[in-house]
Amino acid sequence: MDDMNVSDKPDNFTLTNTEGEKVNLNDLIGDNKLLLLFFPFAFSSVCADEMCTTRDNMKLYNSLQCNVVAISVDSFFTLKAFKKANNLNFTLLSDFNKEVSRQFNCLYKDYFGAKGVSKRSAFVINRDGVVEYAEILDDSDKQPDFKEIYRILKA
Repeated sequence: MDDMNVSDKPDNFTLTNTEGEKVNLNDLIGDNKLLLLFFPFAFSSVCADEMCTTRDNMKLYNSLQCNVVAISVDSFFTLKAFKKANNLNFTLLSDFNKEVSRQFNCLYKDYFGAKGVSKRSAFVINRDGVVEYAEILDDSDKQPDFKEIYRILKA
């Protein structure tokens, strides 16, 4: 399976949000750009830090006309509790069956004994559904390069 790269156009997908509703990629993009963040597990320290940093920067994303969505393989029930516990102000989606993480080629084969966990990754997708930025991290202790993401979104 190839990585999702800049200039690729991901297939439309449908996942479940924290309210149990089905949401698809085209709806997520709408009239804006989309920052798609994959993260390993809700309630883990680095993931919570990343999601809270994202929450704290939502005014910036909104000013850049960018929708923000975070995806993990956790159940939507877990993500709902995680969203509430951290007062997250953006959409979380459950990729419980790992289909979207597989499409973006950002799954660990083995993550501390767990099979098929999303790697911490960031993708910027433009209004036409084309990837403008792609970063897949093998080290889950690292954060995406948010400075570079901001630069891409401003361009």
